[in-house]
Amino acid sequence: MDNVFDILQERGFVEQSTNMEEVRELLGSGPVTFYIGFDPTADSLHVGHFIQIMVMMHMQKSGHRPIALIGGGTTLVGDPSGRTDMRKMLTKEEIAANAEKFKKTFSRFLRFDDKDGAIMVNNADWLLDLKYIEFIRDYGRFFSVNRMLTAECFKIRLEKGLTFLEFNYMLMQSYDFLELYRRYGALLEMGGNDQWSNILAGADLIRRVEGAQAHALTFKLLTTAAGKKMGKTESGAVWLDPEKTSPYEFYQYWRNIDDADVRNCLSLLTFIPMDEVRAMTDMEHGADINKAKETLAYEVTKLVHSEEEANKAQSAAKALFGGGGDTANMPTTEISAESLSKGLTIIDLLTECGLISSNSEGRRLIKDGGIYLNNERITAHDYAISKNDFHDGEALLRKGKKVYHKAVLK
Repeated sequence: MDNVFDILQERGFVEQSTNMEEVRELLGSGPVTFYIGFDPTADSLHVGHFIQIMVMMHMQKSGHRPIALIGGGTTLVGDPSGRTDMRKMLTKEEIAANAEKFKKTFSRFLRFDDKDGAIMVNNADWLLDLKYIEFIRDYGRFFSVNRMLTAECFKIRLEKGLTFLEFNYMLMQSYDFLELYRRYGALLEMGGNDQWSNILAGADLIRRVEGAQAHALTFKLLTTAAGKKMGKTESGAVWLDPEKTSPYEFYQYWRNIDDADVRNCLSLLTFIPMDEVRAMTDMEHGADINKAKETLAYEVTKLVHSEEEANKAQSAAKALFGGGGDTANMPTTEISAESLSKGLTIIDLLTECGLISSNSEGRRLIKDGGIYLNNERITAHDYAISKNDFHDGEALLRKGKKVYHKAVLK
């Protein structure tokens, strides 16, 4: 079996490591228990997390044992990494509810069903019972404040004000690594490159406290060729939960990414062999980039939402863009006959369907010629919606060139 380090490196995941040769040798010498932490700051994981999930799947396929660590304790503090402001404070109840949803998501991607399967734990199990004075005495002495202040995860926050609460985050994440080393023999912590300082501090804490060698490995964040974070739309994040981002919207996001980002996304977010990825994105030799985008959208949607949902999303997309199929699976909003009879403008309809965030946005889009109803451009922001706009009880809205939505009269 190929060394998973080589697989991850070829596909473009690997960003930094404590000692690349040692980590590669470790991963090639037998099963390794590793972990990645996920703070439940929202009620769903998003596509930025999916890179980390893909790494866990690659690792498990190669015989290594993943620990999915739910940050029920660390979320109470809030990770300052990559932030210009302090994270929103959540209650214990909100964090616990989010953590339960995370658990369901992980069960779709990792195998937990045998003694060598993946492990899922919550750091609230040990962090919430810590006695602060004892914790600081036992472990705080191993952290240099001078060194911590040079860490990338604190630099940005220092410009606007780093709270002492957030300053504790590195100690808590480091203690997680130590605890997982003691409980399960975890020798490797992995995560996005914005976590490098925190992960490195955890490996150092294990060396200082236990005299053992642990390792850190980070991988690239999901960004465009221009360096901008991916996974954001006008309406917000692209979520893995189908209740927050429908499979059709999810499919369309990947179908519409820039040409320059297709190879990177195929490498990081699918299991398609790299020879095939290179061939289908080799523009110099006549590759069809639109075909590659369709493959990307289908494969990522299949991984996240199932083959059935990927087929439905693909069928709906083809119906809208001239390739046949049906519109049954596109995003849909029900409109009551009562609201229609009271008077419904195009702005009201766009708002109900979630296509605009404000009336001013709707007026601007209409003025710029970006709103269509049943393939007819709308030119008046006070256009009154009537029953005649619903053909067989359905009306098709389009925002711009690519965003479609179906309104159904009930």
